[in-house]
Amino acid sequence: MRPVVTGMLHHIELWVPDLSRAEHTWGWLLGALGYELYQQWPEGCGWRSGDLYIVLEQSPARSAFRHDRHRPGVNHLAFHVAERATVDRLVGEALLHGWRLMFADRHPYAGGEQHYAAYLEDPDGYEVELVAPSPRHGGEPAEGGVHRAPADTGFLPADPV
Repeated sequence: MRPVVTGMLHHIELWVPDLSRAEHTWGWLLGALGYELYQQWPEGCGWRSGDLYIVLEQSPARSAFRHDRHRPGVNHLAFHVAERATVDRLVGEALLHGWRLMFADRHPYAGGEQHYAAYLEDPDGYEVELVAPSPRHGGEPAEGGVHRAPADTGFLPADPV
């Protein structure tokens, strides 16, 4: 058993408007990233990688039917990917599993010249970033030490009526 490391994430819980749709998009992505399905119940499921697990849940307590990353709260989740070729392969496969490529005109350098990544959005408005290591710094952020997400010039979903 590994010792508990203070400050490391324990789990992430995403409330989704449609569990079967989320299982199609997120289930594929998490499986492709090496997570394993480890729990299921009628309103949700959990995927584990090491000590971290990610829960997808269709809770009756949610107050919206689409995630809006432009509002206060979580903007996106970023995942390490071991190689650039794997980022490229995952992008191609993601499009077949309900994800769309964001910032396509700047892909795969939407985060800057030293930041090889793909930005994907699922049908419910959740964004993920798939980040390959920088060859110059072995995965470290570009000079200045801080990665900046690309300015989103895309759409803003309409406010619910």
